[in-house]
Order: sequence, then structure tokens, then C-alpha cells
Amino acid sequence: MSRTGVIASLAALLAPLAAMAQSADPQRWQLNMGKGVTPLSENAYSAHMLALWICFVIGIIVFGAMAYAMFKFRKSKGAVPDVDFTHSTRLEIVWTAVPVLLLIVMAVPATQKIFNMYDVREADMTIKVTGYQWLWKYEYPGATPAEDVVFTSRLDRRSDEVRQSGVDARTANVPHYLLDVDNPLVVPVGTKIHFLVTADDVIHAWWVPALGWKQDAIPGIVNEAWARIDTPGVYRGQCAELCGKDHGFMPIVVKAVSKDEFKQWLADQRAKNAPAPVATPAPADAAPAGTAPAGAAPADAAPAAESAAPATAAADKNAAATPAG
Repeated sequence: MSRTGVIASLAALLAPLAAMAQSADPQRWQLNMGKGVTPLSENAYSAHMLALWICFVIGIIVFGAMAYAMFKFRKSKGAVPDVDFTHSTRLEIVWTAVPVLLLIVMAVPATQKIFNMYDVREADMTIKVTGYQWLWKYEYPGATPAEDVVFTSRLDRRSDEVRQSGVDARTANVPHYLLDVDNPLVVPVGTKIHFLVTADDVIHAWWVPALGWKQDAIPGIVNEAWARIDTPGVYRGQCAELCGKDHGFMPIVVKAVSKDEFKQWLADQRAKNAPAPVATPAPADAAPAGTAPAGAAPADAAPAAESAAPATAAADKNAAATPAG
């Protein structure tokens, strides 16, 4: 066997071993799917690895048998083909039964994991995700409408400026180019979260690889999913359904924090979104009882003056009519 063949064989043998541990978010030159940070992503990873190892063993057996037959029964060693061979009942039973058994071995755990994936019961909190062209809206329902927290999340300004400037993004010093947002989705760790996913205009798809699932966002339809993130961190994703000219600029950022930190963040958001109190005018100062305002005559002074006026006029007339003596 040539040196190239030996290297290729070693690479095939070591590839599954090198793929055992991958980070939550995709990395450059990554060969295998990531393990993720939720029970659902771990289920998908374990099902994938089971199928991968089964395929790996089958490949070793099949290619090993082919190599053995080609070298053992080659013409240069005097091998003569068996022209009378038609079939072997025992061999046909074996190569039919073995694949059926392998499918059963893979189907039983896969079915259990699929049922678990859609079990949204006993969730600790609910988040509604709505897709728009080209942003996401997140809603945290509260006990009352006044306690709801609602905000939008879109491509961060720096990435948007770079993509429209024509500058090579590799030289623009933007660490998470096209994968960062202005307002990330903040969630607590160790909490089962019930996601309601829908859209308002066209079909979108909410996808964060580290969570282990992708859910279509369809106008008029509410799809369900759930996640429980066990490891604090920042996990990124994108819209995974072609939704228009800016489909490639709808990133998703999920920030998983401790429960205490999440409670503080939620309280801050509610305080920030609370309506400002309406100022009420102060009541005017009332005058003390029995005290007349300055410059005003007492109420009973006017009738007295009116009754005294005729008497004063009559006295003046009599005085004028009396002769001086």
C-alpha cells in the first residue's frame, strides 16, 4: 500500500476520535456536529454518534472484505472465478437480518428522544419568538400585561455599517461579524423554557445550533419547542429559512445567565418599560371659614348700607328746608 493510502486509512480511523468533543457553536474546520448545551442537543449528538460508529464498523468490515478478496484471489496467484455460483441462502439471510437488527437498535432510542423533544409540559417559563423582515421580537409574558417584557433584536449597528461600507470584513476588526445583535435573548440556566415560535410576514426559522433544534416561524401558526440550557454562555444562530433580501442578516444571540442575574435583568427591563406616573395638580389652598378676602366688604354690610341710604337723604332734605334763625 502506498504512503498516501496509509495516511488516508489513518485519517479515516482517527476521524471519529477527533470528532468526539466539539464546542457548542460551530468552529472553522469543524468535522463533526457540536454536542450543544441542552438535553435535546445531547440527545441528537448521542444518536448521531451511535449511527456514526455503526457506519464506521460497517465500513471497516465491507472495505476490509473487499481488500482481502482483491489481494487473496487475484489472477496473478492463480485464482479461478467460480462461474457456477448463483446465490447463498445463508448469506442472504445474514445480510438481511443484520441491517434490520441495526435499524431496530437505532430506532428505539431515536423514537424516545423524538417524543422527549416535543414534550413541552412542566415548563418553568414561556418566551414567544416572532419573526419579521428582518428582525426578531421576543416577549416574556408576565402575571399581568403590565409585567410583560417585549423587545426587538436585530443585526448590531457595527456589523451593518461594515456590510454596507464595502470594506473587507476580515480587516474590519468585528469579532462576531453578522452574528451579533443589539438586544440578545436573555435566559436563566437550569430552567425549562417553553418557546412559542411564529412570524408576522413571511416564513422564517429560528435556529441556534447549541440548543439542538430548529423551529419554523410561520405566519398564522404557532410552533412549540423547549430548551434547558445547563451551561452559562453566549450562543449564536441565524434565520434558517430564506425570507427575503436580508435573510442573511437576521442573527440570533442567546445569553444564558444565572437565575439570580436573570431575575435582576427581568426586574430592570420591567422598570425600564413601566409607564411614567401621571402628575396630578396640587389642590388650591382654601380660605379659613369666616374670613373675607382682602378688599371685599362683609356680606351683611351691603344690606345695611342700602337701608341707611334713604334715612340719610331725608335728613339732608329737612335740614335744607328749615330757615336760619
